[in-house]
Amino acid sequence: MSTDATPGNETHGPPAAWGRALVLAALLVGLALLASSESFQSGLRRVLEAAAPIISEHPFWGALLFILLSALSAMLAFFSSALLLPVALHAWGKTVCALLLWVGWMLGGATAYGIARAWGRPVIRRLTSARGLARYEERISRRTPLGLVFLFQLAVPSEIPGYVLGLARYGLRRYLLVLALAELPYAVATVYLGASFLEQRTVMLVGLGLAGILFGVWAFHVLRQRLGT
Repeated sequence: MSTDATPGNETHGPPAAWGRALVLAALLVGLALLASSESFQSGLRRVLEAAAPIISEHPFWGALLFILLSALSAMLAFFSSALLLPVALHAWGKTVCALLLWVGWMLGGATAYGIARAWGRPVIRRLTSARGLARYEERISRRTPLGLVFLFQLAVPSEIPGYVLGLARYGLRRYLLVLALAELPYAVATVYLGASFLEQRTVMLVGLGLAGILFGVWAFHVLRQRLGT
């Protein structure tokens, strides 16, 4: 999943996972407050209305830019495409936005896998957490069962699995299958979260956000049990 929506933590176990979950919960409260603020929403609508003509005049380049930025958010821990989501939703609607986000995350995961497989550790240590890589390199290999790799993709920030599986020389077709299946529900959930924010549906916003946080904590807990950490 994309870094934008992942509540797990790759380096320190349950306390850190819950700590990240609490940070995300605090961010969710902030989003709910902004969603219910008429002054903020009024300013946001002006920004979206100003951006709409630009995207309508350059639909291909607008979609390509959104895909590329989404791909970067799936590769780099410090980069997020969340700020572009309201513009994308306003321009293309939920279905197209979810598709573009999913394609972008797929591209980012595949690129991370390719970088790790082709250039190895000297390059990727500049792009992601060296401690996270070391932690999972010891337990994920090219023979790891597909179901466990799927859980791995669901449970940890998306900049980690592509690099780890590329280093492990995990099968490309199996990795792409896992990546596609794991990222699709996150893309849909992220889009509906963003739509709830734009539509000022605070109850749905909080409900979806909490569900995503709890699911991430649960997936990370199960992953730790399966890996014996």
